[in-house]
Amino acid sequence: MLTDIEIAQSCQMKPIAEVAAAAGLDAGDLELYGQYKAKLSASVWDKLRDQPNGKLVLVTAINPTPAGEGKTTTTVGLGQAMAKLGKNAVIALREPSLGPVFGIKGGAAGGGYAQVVPMEDINLHFTGDMHAITAANNLLCAMLDNHMQQGNALGIDPRRILFPRVMDMNDRALRNITIGLGGKANGVPREDHFMITVASEIMAILCLASDLMDLKKRFGDILVAYTYAGQPVYARDLKAEGAMAVLMKDAIKPNLVQTLEGTPCLMHGGPFANIAHGCNSVQATKLARKLADIAITEAGFGADLGAEKFMDIKCRKAGMAPDCVVLVATVRALKYNGGVPKADLNTPNLDALRQGICNLDAHLDNIAKFGVPCVVAVNAFPSDTDEEVALIRSHCAARGVRVALSEVFAKGGEGGKALANEVLAVLDEGKADFHTLYPDEMPLTQKIQTIAKEIYGAAEVNILPAAAKELENITGMGYGHLPVCMAKTQYSLSDDASKLGRPQGFAITVRSARLAAGAGFVVCETGAIMTMPGLPKVPAAEKIDVDADGKITGLF
Repeated sequence: MLTDIEIAQSCQMKPIAEVAAAAGLDAGDLELYGQYKAKLSASVWDKLRDQPNGKLVLVTAINPTPAGEGKTTTTVGLGQAMAKLGKNAVIALREPSLGPVFGIKGGAAGGGYAQVVPMEDINLHFTGDMHAITAANNLLCAMLDNHMQQGNALGIDPRRILFPRVMDMNDRALRNITIGLGGKANGVPREDHFMITVASEIMAILCLASDLMDLKKRFGDILVAYTYAGQPVYARDLKAEGAMAVLMKDAIKPNLVQTLEGTPCLMHGGPFANIAHGCNSVQATKLARKLADIAITEAGFGADLGAEKFMDIKCRKAGMAPDCVVLVATVRALKYNGGVPKADLNTPNLDALRQGICNLDAHLDNIAKFGVPCVVAVNAFPSDTDEEVALIRSHCAARGVRVALSEVFAKGGEGGKALANEVLAVLDEGKADFHTLYPDEMPLTQKIQTIAKEIYGAAEVNILPAAAKELENITGMGYGHLPVCMAKTQYSLSDDASKLGRPQGFAITVRSARLAAGAGFVVCETGAIMTMPGLPKVPAAEKIDVDADGKITGLF
């Protein structure tokens, strides 16, 4: 079989204006970035706001494993399958980050015959959104340090600066640095930190803002530091929000691309779900619902992270609710959760599958807590046996959960028809009764306890003294009503990546808490989670190349 990039490069793409026209948009709604990419102009929402909302389908997954689950591939393939069944469907995805593209995880454009294109552009610089976010973030940092250099009229305490610099690359050497060295002319010496761009509060704000003016207002609300007297300092105190918004005036507009089969895809924003809130922009999702009868979106990593944050942060803030959840699982990943090493996953092993299916159960239980019906998508691999697939089918049937084999990687939309039909059956039943996991008025510490115990299955939660003090401070500042965004490993329901399956009796340790006032949530870091990843021993970058004609190889 061809590689992902070979499949993408052989695709005959439609001009993006043609894709837009099929979705009911005209040339005046587009800002073209070449023939195959476009941004939607700010006037599109005014044009569509009175249109009825389509059904909303969320695609999530079990905990990721080295075997791969294919959540984005399933999302793309489901959209293609809906189109083959004659349904008006639009996909809404996150943008990839350069960090994982050149690191270990790879890109985020799907795979096989269920991809969004142009794949190389999407996985690299795309329309420049990531760079704009990086620039806006670091402009605020530069203005903060300049303020201290130029007399520090606000009395900012350099030991209590909260807002870090960012870079869209995995570079562990930048996690903890010292800046301002070299004498008086070079700034105020202090400790600083870098995060990856997708963990930036600017990214979260982009994905939760309703329009440019809301974006600018939220930028002003960013808490950047405390004064020597212990008073909060916001970005608006530095008069930074206007210039930051200027840098983001184009990035705020959703991007339009297409699948290999020409299905429209809105791709906008890309926060990681393990260190941020893991969902594409509210604007893109809302527009997808206006443009289509069925809008299909995804949330990052496993349902314990992305789906929980989709429900408790994105839906809460945007006033939307999913009508159906698709939970992606694979035979290989469930066997891995049952104790089989990666090297042996191609060998049939029903006992290990029975052992590991508890991970699927945990996510099914969690989705039910939000009142949304679920369909299990078994993403097919060539090594799967009929007996293994039958075991998952019978297990789901015993639970009363719909299940379908998804063959979109190998067959594109045609291979997703069975899954699409199951999703359509759920949508026709209309049984969704969405509710969030906790109310706004619940204290922050109780929200943390609720997520850890109800979603992760923790027996106890240890909030370390520094985190407890900051949570008390955040509540005292009037932000106790905000939802909580947990930063946690994606590989386990616990905060220990080595605990597979459905661990029992474990404790979640909250190391730190910080207020993201502009985004509108409180971030709590657990376990050993890092907001600036590092490259693996053999980075994917070593295999990526370009020839004299500009043809890229090794991207996948």
